[in-house]
Formats: sequence, C-alpha cells, structure tokens
Amino acid sequence: MSISTPTNGEKLPMVERLAQQAGRKASLFKSARLGEQVIFAFLFFCGALSIFTTIGFTVVLGRESLHIFTEFSPIELNKTLSEAIDATQTTIKISEGGTPVQVGNYIMFVNKGVTALGAQTDTEIMRIAAVIDRETIEVERGARGSTPVAYPAGIHFYGAGEVSVPEFLFGTDWAPQIGRFGILELLIPTVVITVIAMFIAVPLGMGAAIYLSEYATRRVRGILKPMVEILAGVPTVVYGYFALTFVTPLLRSFLGSDVVEVYNMLSAGIVVGVLIIPTIASISEDAIQAVPNSLREASYGLGATRLETVRQVLLPAALSGISAAVILGVSRAFGETMIVLIAAGAGPNLTLNPTKGAETMAGHIARISTGDISQGSIDYNSIFAVGLTLFIVTLLLNFASTLITRRFREVYA
Repeated sequence: MSISTPTNGEKLPMVERLAQQAGRKASLFKSARLGEQVIFAFLFFCGALSIFTTIGFTVVLGRESLHIFTEFSPIELNKTLSEAIDATQTTIKISEGGTPVQVGNYIMFVNKGVTALGAQTDTEIMRIAAVIDRETIEVERGARGSTPVAYPAGIHFYGAGEVSVPEFLFGTDWAPQIGRFGILELLIPTVVITVIAMFIAVPLGMGAAIYLSEYATRRVRGILKPMVEILAGVPTVVYGYFALTFVTPLLRSFLGSDVVEVYNMLSAGIVVGVLIIPTIASISEDAIQAVPNSLREASYGLGATRLETVRQVLLPAALSGISAAVILGVSRAFGETMIVLIAAGAGPNLTLNPTKGAETMAGHIARISTGDISQGSIDYNSIFAVGLTLFIVTLLLNFASTLITRRFREVYA
C-alpha cells in the first residue's frame, strides 16, 4: 500500500510515510547487535585463516620444491680425488670405487670448510666430457657459471643432481640419492590403493546410507549410525596393524603365500576402504535425507516400490551430495599415510599388481621424514616435491567435488 506525498507527488510505502509524519527517519533494517557483530567477525576470521593457510601451504611447498628443479643437489657417489688439481686442470684422477660416472654427468665439490691449497674452496660444478678409464676422466671446469678453484688429493666430491619437470612427472624410477626423480613410481601405487579402497567403500558406504535413510527404523538408525561413524575415530595406526596382522594373513591363506607378499597393496587398500566408509555413508545419508518427502510420496502414489523409489527418485535427486561424498572419500584415501606405511611396503615399486608391495606418496614422505635428513639435501627437497604433488592432486579433487555439486545440485521450493 502506498500514498502520495504533498511535496513531490512520489509514492512512498505506508511505513515510511507514517515514519516521516512522526518526525523520524524511516529504517527498515534492524541494527546489528554486539553479539551478532562478534560472531560475524569470528566467522570472517575463520574463513580468512583457512584461505591464508592454504596459500601458506602452497607457498612453502612450492618454494622448497623449486630447489629440486632449479638447483643442483649433491648426490652421494663415494668418490674422492686421487691427485691434487689446480684451477685449470681438466684431466683428473678419481678413486675407482663408488658409483660409476658417465659422459654428460655433472659433479660438484661442495664447500664444507675444506681448504684447497691454502684457499677456501667454492662450490664448483664440472661436466664430464670423457671417461678415459675407471680412474681418469676429462671434465669441463666451471660449468653452469661456477668458479674453478684448486683442490687437494683426497677431497670428497658428489654427483650434481638436477631434474626437469617432464622427468619428474613421467619418470618411472624414484631414487633421489642417485639422481632419479620419476614420481610415477610413487603415484601409481597410490592410485592402485585408492581404487581398491573405493571398490570397498562405495558399495558398503552407499548401502549403509540407503539402509539408514530409507529402511531402518528411528531406533535402529539411532544405534547403527553412531556405530558406523565411530569407525572414523579409530587411529589409523590401529588400522595399519589390523591390515598387517589380520587382513594380510587372511589373504595369504586364501590366495596363497607365494602370491600375496607380506607387505602388499591389496590389504592396505581394503583397510583404507573400511576407513572411509563412514565418510561416504554419513554424507550420502544426509544427502538422501535432504530430498523432500513430497518426492517419496509422489513415487509411492504412482505405485513404485521402495527400491524403485530409491533407485529412480532419491539417488538421482541426491546425486550432487553423493558425488561430493565419493570424491571426498577419494581425497581421504589418496592422502592416507599410516595404513599404507605399515601394510603396503616401504620401498618404491612401479607395479599394478595389488598383491605386491609398493610405497605411496604419503607413505614415502612419512618414511623419509622419520629418518635423519639434513636441510637442503636431495632427500629433504624431494619430500617437498612429493608433498606438492599430493597437495595439488587433492586440491584438484576438491575442485572437482565443488563443480560436480554445483552441476547436479537440485533446488526444491
């Protein structure tokens, strides 16, 4: 309802008109209370903190990972100089033992307080131009802009390791200590274990969600749902030893001890699947419960059975939530650490055979990090590169979950 003002003839709402007549300025918005402002500020802080934390992860991982792609890192060769050399000498004598060197390889003399002929040495990089014999090589001095200096006999030198992005992404051999950085040897076992886990978790999780939502009585749901969700609270180290001491012997008794190794991806994948059942079941059950009852009643009114209603009405209507639950489960399985560290094996192995042992990216990070590694070493930089790869894959999965949720989301009036 509106009336005309006597001044300009414009129509105003009745509330504003009455407020003007009372000599007050009309305001249709309620002033925020102090408690609401505090809550809003706290929620804004939480959102900003999560964003800055993600940015911080990316910056730290990216900064440390760049060292492996842009700088030479020392690789242990167990070799020393047999004879002293000056700053111009290109033919050098080396010890026979240790890792063999090849033409085109780089070697480096790392500055660790070594005094060379009375002068402090710098880090010099040499490129091997020719291998005359096991104890004699021709080198290009001062490679990559380094400064040639003199060195005494007996000084320890290293291989100079550097990796390109294509080699890192598509290489099939992961051994940073000898300059091999093929992430596929860690990525493929991670994918294999994740696939096994999803074969276990998706059917069981979806079955539990459908039963709890559509078949179970309120009393049964109140008992079973906490029992399912409590699986998520069990420490993963317990799951790991459960896989090693129960699931693996069970698989070896059924499939044969000569087929299933003690450390294998199959038992690890099965137990990881059990671990993520509560994630898929809980989120999927909430998504199914969110479907309006009017759709159920309409389906029953048309003569559909309960199973037909679930399969043709409820699951399509809750597809966005179910998809998000599955992708979240994939992310959880992809980053699982303790189960795969204990049950899957502790060494890189490029294989698709789930009965063999292999090491995942998360398991490799955990194994290397528990050792005595020095900052700036090749092992130290390599775990950041693996961590960045794992972070990017998980981030992409989360983005995919968001896109799928938006694409298939159903809005009901």
